[in-house]
Amino acid sequence: MSQKDNTPFSLRMGIAAVGLWMRQEKMWQIVEQKVKIKQKTVRYQPSEKLLDAFINIVSGGERMVEVNTRVRGDEGLQRAFGRQGCAEQSVVSTTLNRCTEENVAQMRAALADIYQKHSKGYHHNYHTWQVLDVDMSGLVAGRQAEGATKGYFSRRKGVRGRQLGRVTASQYDEIVFQKLYPGKVQLENSLQELVTEADKVLELTEEKRGHTVVRVDGGGGRDADINWLLGQGYGVLAKAHNWQRCQKMARTVTTWFPDLKEAGRQAGWVTAPHMYDQKTQQVVIRKLKGDGSWQLSLLVTNLPPSAHFKLARLPRCQSPTPEQLLWAIVYAYDLRSGGIETSLRQSKEGLQIHHRNKRRFVAQEMLLLLAQLAQNVLCWFRHLLTKHVNRWRCYGLKRLLRDVLAIPGRVCLDGQGRIIGLIFDQQQPSAATFVDAAALGLFTDDLAFYLDKI
Repeated sequence: MSQKDNTPFSLRMGIAAVGLWMRQEKMWQIVEQKVKIKQKTVRYQPSEKLLDAFINIVSGGERMVEVNTRVRGDEGLQRAFGRQGCAEQSVVSTTLNRCTEENVAQMRAALADIYQKHSKGYHHNYHTWQVLDVDMSGLVAGRQAEGATKGYFSRRKGVRGRQLGRVTASQYDEIVFQKLYPGKVQLENSLQELVTEADKVLELTEEKRGHTVVRVDGGGGRDADINWLLGQGYGVLAKAHNWQRCQKMARTVTTWFPDLKEAGRQAGWVTAPHMYDQKTQQVVIRKLKGDGSWQLSLLVTNLPPSAHFKLARLPRCQSPTPEQLLWAIVYAYDLRSGGIETSLRQSKEGLQIHHRNKRRFVAQEMLLLLAQLAQNVLCWFRHLLTKHVNRWRCYGLKRLLRDVLAIPGRVCLDGQGRIIGLIFDQQQPSAATFVDAAALGLFTDDLAFYLDKI
């Protein structure tokens, strides 16, 4: 066997390292054990073709056709994920099309098992507050796609598509649960289901719910939803859905406090709050529009003052003034944009979830569940790397895939075809730093990491 045969080349050695780590942690074995797709096997098992689709997604593939080039043409990447070959992209697509609702349920169960074993969100210390952000995001699709209907799609009027509902453990950048809905479904129709399913994944007890904050925008701010969350024992930080009530509550504000961080924005306490099933504090925010009028929004919360300062990442204040507490509530809600909205944006920019469309609804949902696993795996792998390289902590998925993990190199095999080392191109800017970080306890197996000219 030649030296070249013993060191298959890969354009993405960082992703190869991710594959080796997944094999070490036996993540895909859980998927193989739980997901049973009924399809005739000619050359590759259905679980192997699902893995080919997953490798394409986790390596940043924009469309399914890239399986032929990004995965099938990269032997080193295949070997790192335990594959001896790769199915053709049309065969992979056929397997996705053969998926059933039962297979989707099986994949959800597998993802829940993986999440409970590896996530920080599941192992959160509930002496402090756990933050769950919930939101929907539109995925545009063609007229022939199942479940593609007209609905709300940001800045795109008259188009059709589906909606992706998601719950994130925002302190850890992890996806707890997500589900695909028809295009006309909004958060007001899905909030309770999403929170209930996330509750099951996290295995929340009554005591844990009491230290869990559900943060939602106006789509989840109906009276029925807020009262349901309060009744379930959650902490609530929500924007009310009723704009007429916002105007009514704004008239009860006696003092408006200016925002020192954002010009033209003010907030004030509601002195005659709307009555929910439990006692809440309510704050009106008004922002000056270009035409001189005010844009109003109403925040509702049942959290103690200390929780708001913690969530807003402000210094703890023993005896806060009304103005200090007011802005702690507002800033705690503002950080939602760095939670769920950032998570959805990373899924689209980094993992291209809005570019891979399947006609069958179930097939599309299976693709999104594979992307959910990919996003969480990359998040966990980044966390391991940043124990040694702090500057990568702030990298989003797009930058992580582009600047850190896309390093050319070779996979070193022994005579039996087992991986014994990884060689990284020393000319790449992040190669030396990546090798140093990966060599410091990332793998329990005796793997060697090298720098060389490729």
